[in-house]
Amino acid sequence: MSEALHDVRLTVNGVVHEIRVPARRLLSDALRHDLGLTGTHVGCEHGVCGACTILVDGGTARACLMLAVAARGCEITTVEGLADPDGALSPVQRAFAECHGLQCGFCTPGFLTTVTAGLRRDPSPTHDRARDMIAGNLCRCTGYVNIVRAVERAASLQRDVS
Repeated sequence: MSEALHDVRLTVNGVVHEIRVPARRLLSDALRHDLGLTGTHVGCEHGVCGACTILVDGGTARACLMLAVAARGCEITTVEGLADPDGALSPVQRAFAECHGLQCGFCTPGFLTTVTAGLRRDPSPTHDRARDMIAGNLCRCTGYVNIVRAVERAASLQRDVS
């Protein structure tokens, strides 16, 4: 007997998608395997590391903890959707590049989406609030110094654009 499939309509990076998924398909798997958006990384599969962080209706969510059927009707942004339509990097992406806020890059997509949402809530974070903003994401390479600098730089770049 085959598992029942469910129709799920969701908007990912501004594009409407209709997929058929089993009830227990994780959103991270749907994004990666059904839609081919491999920027959402899966590190721990327990929601601890933050590598799978995406934006769902503007707020952060762990794609490895959310079922695809639960995303029905949601507006989702993955790391692939952070750049401008013309390909120009977002201020957060530019800041991470300028400040060397990445090394191996595995955790970077989760940091980029987390910081994007964080700066929407707090566009001028203090150093301590910048650290708090990324507290739920783990990086094994950088020691966080350059990531915090990137948060502060991204805030500055966004203020310059406004």
